[in-house]
Amino acid sequence: MRGGSRHAIVVAVALAAGIAAFLVSRKLLEPEPAPPPTLQPAVIPDLRPDITLADRDGVPRALSEWDGKPLVINFWATWCAPCRREIPMLNALARDKAAAGFEVIGIAIDFRDAVLEFLETTPLEYAVLIGEQDGMDAARAFGMATVGLPFTAFTDRQGRIATLHVGELHRPQAEVILSAVEALDAGGIDMATARQQIRDGLAKLPPDS
Repeated sequence: MRGGSRHAIVVAVALAAGIAAFLVSRKLLEPEPAPPPTLQPAVIPDLRPDITLADRDGVPRALSEWDGKPLVINFWATWCAPCRREIPMLNALARDKAAAGFEVIGIAIDFRDAVLEFLETTPLEYAVLIGEQDGMDAARAFGMATVGLPFTAFTDRQGRIATLHVGELHRPQAEVILSAVEALDAGGIDMATARQQIRDGLAKLPPDS
């Protein structure tokens, strides 16, 4: 092989290696993609905020109307698939827990017309309050920095928030939380213990519960 050809090959190989190294370095220097946002509450307030929203009949209703009762406050929307999946369970929960004093309240963050049309074919057997921007403000008042639906607040008879459950709620999860709220209302445990029982109980449930 002539010297000129050998030199050309060496140069070509070196150039290819340099390009490859440059591309690798550029790849390594690219910023890592940001992780998807988590739908977690920021800081859970100690007490349930006393928000006022219109019900399905257009009558303003304040959450203080339910003072003295433990509440399951579910934030939802008609366009939210997991919200729709929760409804049969929430209907059953409202029936089954009425004797224990629990009340379920649905807060729809949605257009009023869409909610009323939805309720014509899908009955909700509990109070429904409706708010567009007001509904978003209500969610933030419960401590949600990023509003992802559904989420559910559980309060005791004194209006103290025991926990916020972010995401679709299943009956086993609700039972764990309500059991702790009942013990809290009975005076058997304090709030810190109730919250720890909720965390421990939920952690023991199967992943698909």
